[in-house]
Amino acid sequence: MKTLPAPLLAKISWRLLPFLLLMYIMAFLDRANVGFAKQAFQADTGLSDAAFAFGAGVFFVGYALLEVPSNLILHRVGARLWMCRIMVSWGLVSAAMVFAHNETSFYVLRFLLGVAEAGFFPGVILYLTYWFPQAVRGKAMGFFYFGAPLAFIFGSPLSGLLLEMDGFAGIHGWQWLFAVEGLMATAVGIWAYWYLDNRPADATWLTTDERQQIQRLLDSEDQHKTSHGRSLLTVLCQPSVLYLCLVYLLIQASVYGVVFYLPTQVGGLLGTKVGLMVGLVSAIPWLCALFAAWWIPSYCDRTGLRRQTACLTLLMAAAGIACSVTFANPLLGMLALCFAASGFIAVQPVFWTFPSSYLAGSAAAASIALINSFGALGGFIAPVIKHWAEGAFNSPAAGLYLLSATTVLAALLVLGIHSPGRTASKTPATV
Repeated sequence: MKTLPAPLLAKISWRLLPFLLLMYIMAFLDRANVGFAKQAFQADTGLSDAAFAFGAGVFFVGYALLEVPSNLILHRVGARLWMCRIMVSWGLVSAAMVFAHNETSFYVLRFLLGVAEAGFFPGVILYLTYWFPQAVRGKAMGFFYFGAPLAFIFGSPLSGLLLEMDGFAGIHGWQWLFAVEGLMATAVGIWAYWYLDNRPADATWLTTDERQQIQRLLDSEDQHKTSHGRSLLTVLCQPSVLYLCLVYLLIQASVYGVVFYLPTQVGGLLGTKVGLMVGLVSAIPWLCALFAAWWIPSYCDRTGLRRQTACLTLLMAAAGIACSVTFANPLLGMLALCFAASGFIAVQPVFWTFPSSYLAGSAAAASIALINSFGALGGFIAPVIKHWAEGAFNSPAAGLYLLSATTVLAALLVLGIHSPGRTASKTPATV
């Protein structure tokens, strides 16, 4: 399969991927910091576990409702303006969480946070298809997925430190957490307006010949994909797209079933409250996930064994989720969390190579957003079914055992996904 010369790929990668990575770090921090705030927030507001689970999940309802229209707008107006709008608005809503003093305000702000952030993730996935050919897209997406583990590696200690500022200037620690991390996202969003280029044709940092090389290759790939010639409704109702929606829903249920409760779980393993120490230890599984997000997508690009590798990676995550509550030993429990985090983070850039291999244009924009919407519903369902299972079986481990089982189901379903096949190239590529 044809690809771009290695020096040109490196030039594009170093220009775009670090900044997109920074944006994803901000997104993941603002999405998951509610897990760090959980104990202190509930102590100050009196929120019950059921109310917290619903509030943590309702974010994904607003997120899912606007995914498709948001991504279609990005496809029309460009990433430069739309990514700025998304990040600025979600940062301000996240910072407004300092005013969440009861169930109603918590639910409303979490819902609005989902509305504000809707379209960010599928927008970036779509944006990468404008710049990277199929042969190296998995590796580029893998680099982008560094954002989730890096958000926890650096964000976990930051979140823990902000929580320990409790009482400084008369402000609760959880309020410092939401305010500081929300305003950081707003600042990056403003920067995005001046930094991003919508398409290769707009990139003044590329030569005319380089811009033409990129466009010729991407145009030749798009000729074989589903594009503007079919109605969006027809594309969205394709069995292959709906199948991907189901798989991604199950993957995201495992992700957020762990993410929202990981600081509390680590605190339980260490026998201490959530603070700086828990933040530092919580970063360990994400260091492992960082390596996995680099190696596994690269391996898939080289071999083309995407479905098989994705299946095994999800089985590893399922085993890690189950074992994290099976072992009472803190060391074994942390080791299991390392496998869980590595598996469900590394499988995602591999997964996104499937829809981007046969969708283009507005069809890609809408379908990628729809698939991510179902993933968002998985994020809503996960804390709810986790809380239900723990109550129904009168066991604090039952929720994670259930999520482990749904992850096994996702692994089996991955084997039925249409695969783009071998995309390795004899031409070396640096991403």
